[in-house]
Amino acid sequence: MRKPRKKSFSDLVLENKLALLKDSEAMERIEARLEDKHVQKAE
Repeated sequence: MRKPRKKSFSDLVLENKLALLKDSEAMERIEARLEDKHVQKAE
């Protein structure tokens, strides 16, 4: 039997990105956090 191929870092990042795009609640939290950062920088 063959060993399962280890996923590369870029594969993991892509997988994570796709999972986040499907998770609207997580996206909203991220967007809120980014918005807060931009508001603080503008002050």
